[in-house]
Amino acid sequence: MSLSKCTIFIKFILQFLFLLVFASVFSACTHQQDAKPSPSEDNDKQNVPPSQPEDTWKLPIEIPEGEFYKVAAWYSDHHLLYITNLEQSSSVYLYNLLTGSSELLYKSEVPIVTIQASPSKKNILIQSSPSTYEGQVIILSPEGSEIFKQSIPSYELAFEWNPFNESEILISSFNEDWTFQLLLLDIEQRKTTELTLPQPFIKWIGNEEVAYLKWNEDSPSLLAPLMMKNLSNEAEEELFTDVLQFATYNDILMTVTVKDDEQLQASYTFYNKDKKLVNSFSIPHLSMFSGWLVPYNDLNVRKGNFITLKPVKSAEADAYREGFELVSYDIDKGKSTVILHDLKNEPILLSPSGESALYGNRFENVIDLKTKELRELVAK
Repeated sequence: MSLSKCTIFIKFILQFLFLLVFASVFSACTHQQDAKPSPSEDNDKQNVPPSQPEDTWKLPIEIPEGEFYKVAAWYSDHHLLYITNLEQSSSVYLYNLLTGSSELLYKSEVPIVTIQASPSKKNILIQSSPSTYEGQVIILSPEGSEIFKQSIPSYELAFEWNPFNESEILISSFNEDWTFQLLLLDIEQRKTTELTLPQPFIKWIGNEEVAYLKWNEDSPSLLAPLMMKNLSNEAEEELFTDVLQFATYNDILMTVTVKDDEQLQASYTFYNKDKKLVNSFSIPHLSMFSGWLVPYNDLNVRKGNFITLKPVKSAEADAYREGFELVSYDIDKGKSTVILHDLKNEPILLSPSGESALYGNRFENVIDLKTKELRELVAK
């Protein structure tokens, strides 16, 4: 493989990892650092506040059956969805952090790869894997009944739930050689439609608008224009030039860029729904053969709270051993707070209230952002 083709391939995988927070880590091409019912109405009637101090949580989780695979998602501030495996079957449980109870939500006779709750937590997406080259997409009601089910020929799948219209999900279906097909799943109409877009890494930026980085594969670069496209009329617009990575959170758009005069700093910039600047800050950069490492991060829109794992200094990623700080930024006020030191660069996911975060490659830990405590969810 030529050097330019190798560069494109590695960059492609890195972008893939950025979007698949809950998917498998592709170690061959990345350099990660070492440094049934819905939440019960009874709880609602008891006026349980949106979040509770972690010292009232019942931990660790006692697994009812099988072997713990991973925590998949928050379902509320005191409910988690987690997966267990038993031989070739998988089960999805709803865990109540306040009572310590696990309720079986769904059982699959084939392995489950990942779970996503819809933005409003009304529905649940499950991806199972009947075989290496087939993915199965299942949409569940809050009670755990199947609303929709479809098999898709694929080696890997990635999903983007439309936060403006939760009946729609973008599905990127990858072949083993990383060629791809883009599908739009309409849950209400129970159908999928193929889309024509130049990149598989798509994020919703409006009810009918999506955003993506327009990489020029004929002229490899570490940065690319950030484009917006309307799926109904095909209108396309360039939003920003020279973007390394981006993320969308309902009405908030975040870009990660590198300034020409500050190559050792990564600039995180936040824009509102009108693409007007909200705030910006910079952190040290870790360089890689294929570009720069963007550490795991997340944003709670309700609180305007952005958290990221931050290197303590700029360096080459392969040689960096100083660990990462977990830092919380108030994007409205521009203030920052260090939560924890000496962490690894592993996935992180904020709770609906933004007061706690799941952390780890299997989300096996939880962090209380107020008390700055890290606890194991499952006993080793």
